Amino acid sequence: MKAPSKEPAIRLVMLPKYTNPDGDIFGGVILSMIDEAAAVEAQRQAHHRYVTVCMDSIQFHHPVRVGDVVSLWCETLTIGRSSLKIHIDVFARPRWSDDEIKVTEATVTMVAINEQRKAVPVLG
Repeated sequence: MKAPSKEPAIRLVMLPKYTNPDGDIFGGVILSMIDEAAAVEAQRQAHHRYVTVCMDSIQFHHPVRVGDVVSLWCETLTIGRSSLKIHIDVFARPRWSDDEIKVTEATVTMVAINEQRKAVPVLG
């Protein structure tokens, strides 16, 4: 297992197209970003094609607003034979602020697959 990354897997500015009528970013947008960040982290550990098999313990702590800069930080918790369990912390920095707050966190399980979509060993 590689050392934790010193940079976020993803960092994006939240745009109006991501919002609900109240001006908050849709939870599904954040979930999509979590899925992408987990894929980036899985690739950092070992180069394979990966599929998401489970998202669990998803917790939305605070809303995200238009203009916030959202950063997703990943940590690989375990590497199994064909799967990786990755924890993602999502932070938002409001416009005109230097403060970041944790807005969401989740744990994602990714499985390495081959061209026939069969599970393959992550390492080795």
